[in-house]
Order: sequence, then structure tokens, then C-alpha cells
Amino acid sequence: MVKTDTSSLTQLGGATELPASPDEAILEKVPHTHEGERYVARFTAPEFTSLCPMTGQPDFGYLMIDYIPKKWLVESKSLKLFLGSFRNHGAFHEDCSVYIGKRLAELLEPEWLRIGAYWYPRGGIPIDVFWATGPEPKDLWIPEQGVPPYRGRG
Repeated sequence: MVKTDTSSLTQLGGATELPASPDEAILEKVPHTHEGERYVARFTAPEFTSLCPMTGQPDFGYLMIDYIPKKWLVESKSLKLFLGSFRNHGAFHEDCSVYIGKRLAELLEPEWLRIGAYWYPRGGIPIDVFWATGPEPKDLWIPEQGVPPYRGRG
């Protein structure tokens, strides 16, 4: 196993305050020690929260992020802090979801990345947002996200 140098990371290994906003959050990356090996990495955030920009009320979502790394992996503590920074951030579901995908894609420059954001109803309507850097690769097993659509009592 290859040891990764984490000395340049600013948030790992100590107490870290939750960033005040997603724009202030620092996403960090580490070298992909199995560069050239193709696989899917998945992060699941089943208790994601943000604020409605109109009412200030909390919105709740279930996020599923899949990516095929090239040279970089996202450092998971920085990802948790980044996602947590949305707790006091007012934005529409679509904006939050696409912003997260774009920030990760810009940081990692992955072969492929997708985010499925399954939001609980606001005003009686669930909103699901899906964003990807391109078509799903056909030569690699990409598991289903497995989040059922909202059915209420149905």
C-alpha cells in the first residue's frame, strides 16, 4: 500500500470549524495512488441540509456523488465540511446540487462525475436534481443510486 503525503492538507487531523458558506469552504484533494486503475468512488450524504432562499426554512436532501478518479481523490473531511456549509446557505435545490457537482469536477478533474440530489418535498413537491460531467461510461460498472423516488404515503 502506498502512503499518501497529507502534510499540505489544512483541515485533516485537527478540530475544524464549519465554514460559514459553501464559497468559503475549502475542498481538498489527495493524489490518487492507483492512477490508471478505473473504479467508481461513491459518497453518500443522506442528511444534507440547506435553507430555502425565500422562507429561510430548512430543506433536506439525500445526495449521492459518484466519480471515476484520474489523478486526484477528494479528501473526505473537506467534503463533509463543504457539504455541512450549506446548512446556513439559502439557495434553490437545483443551484445547490449543480454547484456541488461543479466544485468537485473543477477540483478533481475526474474521468466522470455525477451527483444525484433527492430532495424532500417543499410545498408538496419533491425536487430531484441530476448532474454529470458527461455520459455514463459503458465499459465500467456504475451501480444504480438506489434512492427511491418520493412516494409520500403511497
